[in-house]
Amino acid sequence: MSDARVRGEPPSRRPAALWTAVAVGAVAVGAGALTAGVGPGVAGPWLLSAGVVVAWECAFLARRTGLNRAPDRPGDGAGGTVAASLGVANGVTLFRGLLYAGVAGFLLTGSLAGAWAWAPALLYGAGAALDAVDGALARGPGRRTVLGEKLDMGIDTLGFLVAPLVGVAWGRVPVWYLALSAARYLYKLGRWRRERRGLAVYDLPDSRVRRPLAGLQMAFIAVALAPVLPIATVEYLAAVVVTPSLAVFARDYLVVAGHLGGGGDDATPPGVDGDD
Repeated sequence: MSDARVRGEPPSRRPAALWTAVAVGAVAVGAGALTAGVGPGVAGPWLLSAGVVVAWECAFLARRTGLNRAPDRPGDGAGGTVAASLGVANGVTLFRGLLYAGVAGFLLTGSLAGAWAWAPALLYGAGAALDAVDGALARGPGRRTVLGEKLDMGIDTLGFLVAPLVGVAWGRVPVWYLALSAARYLYKLGRWRRERRGLAVYDLPDSRVRRPLAGLQMAFIAVALAPVLPIATVEYLAAVVVTPSLAVFARDYLVVAGHLGGGGDDATPPGVDGDD
């Protein structure tokens, strides 16, 4: 019998506990770097908002450790073997979450000068670049997990929320660009409300534009956060990139609601979350 079982600790909880310790250490290092580089007056607000985001990420992971298993196959039923470790792909996704938490920390600091003015753009840009890495790793044989799918979507959505908020707070991104961040949550809210009301929720078909548009948004946000382009140029680019993405969100909701395509066997049964 393992030590974990002797203590009554579920083995699947160990990866979440370990990652929580790593995340707390990373936030402490970030706060120390800001204290040394800028001062405690900046490090304190950064620690507050970054700490809130890290706490959410750790809770998100802890609630889903039982999903660290291969996706169900037809006829297998639920409840496959839970992996003993998070795996490399999930580790990269969680590291992206730490980078986005670092971006969120600058929400309350006000805009900074010098090298620190580049911090939000570099942190977000690194997290966005790693989005392709964790996806490639997860597509390897036997590496795809239900947890990985949930983590990837949750971290992506988080990044699309905190980075534009920092851009608005720093005066680098127009406030109306937040409509795109709101659209993500309104889409999920719309699905949830249909499920709660017992209405059918239809699956989204594969799309050749959804992922490229998401990549375009990530690139735009990273560029907008960098203290390079004039604000007027950023506002023009924001209008160009946000319009097609909002149109896709509207189309996708019409599909899941059954107003465009869908139907029959493509419907998710009421009460089953098809997009977490």
